[in-house]
Amino acid sequence: MKLHELKPNKGATHRKKRVGRGIGSGHGKTSTRGEKGQTSRSGDSKMPVRFEGGQTPFIQRIPKRGFKNPNKKEFEIVNLKVLDQRFNEGDEVNPEKLKRLGLVKKGECVKILGNGEITKKLIVKAHSFSGSAKEKIESVGGTAELIQ
Repeated sequence: MKLHELKPNKGATHRKKRVGRGIGSGHGKTSTRGEKGQTSRSGDSKMPVRFEGGQTPFIQRIPKRGFKNPNKKEFEIVNLKVLDQRFNEGDEVNPEKLKRLGLVKKGECVKILGNGEITKKLIVKAHSFSGSAKEKIESVGGTAELIQ
């Protein structure tokens, strides 16, 4: 067998559709594009997906309310009762440790809330504290430090 003798298996290829070659071909007259209209014209495939034929686009028809604040900080919340369960006396609590233990997902901005009681003296470092959380941590002799 030589290179010029190679050809695809029988039935593996199809004949090329030759459009616009007369009525007898079955693909004459409108050349498989249907009747009149935008989709029968050339350049139809270049329309943007959002284009609705000159009608007011959907995104302009729906009402808009409010705004998105790009500078908003999303806090991940941890309660004091969880810290009391998971940490030992004198431990340092920071976002990296909380992430390692699976208490927060990202650990970018952590806020400590005062839900539950704390009995252990902890050094807690977080981006924000609620008033009651800070008060409870300091009442048992621990420290609440803010991270920037």
